[in-house]
Amino acid sequence: MTTVTEETKVKMQAALDHFKTELKNLRSNRANTAMLDGVLVEAYGSHMRIKELANVTVPEPRQLLISPFDPQTSAAIAKGIEKANLNLQPVVEGQMIRINVPPMDESMRKQIVKQGKQKAEDSKIALRDIRRKNNELVRKQKADGLVTEDVMKKEEKGIQELTDKFCKEVDDLFAAKKKEIMTV
Repeated sequence: MTTVTEETKVKMQAALDHFKTELKNLRSNRANTAMLDGVLVEAYGSHMRIKELANVTVPEPRQLLISPFDPQTSAAIAKGIEKANLNLQPVVEGQMIRINVPPMDESMRKQIVKQGKQKAEDSKIALRDIRRKNNELVRKQKADGLVTEDVMKKEEKGIQELTDKFCKEVDDLFAAKKKEIMTV
């Protein structure tokens, strides 16, 4: 039988992994293949992600190079990137698509940091929600006579320690991303 603390750790790790993915999607001054993860392209009669249609590389710090698996999809990929409103201008060069990532101005960097701060706060809210639900579960087990008072207190303490640890990790990850975004 797994303890509630172990279940809590698994759920909190999943929330942290989601936050890391969200941070990757935030733009910084450098080109990053994750910038295009949320872009949907209309190809073959359905909406597909760029990863499913092409290979995305970073040949230079401020440039993305997209190599479609099927050269016929080049125009559709460029159109999808323009529609995504990422402030990126794709240039189709034969079968390749090149994107020069423009430098960000101060207000744009602050706006992206603000988005990151909101994502960090949302992640911490999710972590606290997991804590609340699992504490209720432990108290219910105590009320049903499945665990003793000592076990309940131990589980609640473990859940709180996990919450503190994961919240600190969210803060640390956001601080690192903020530094990366604000670097000119």
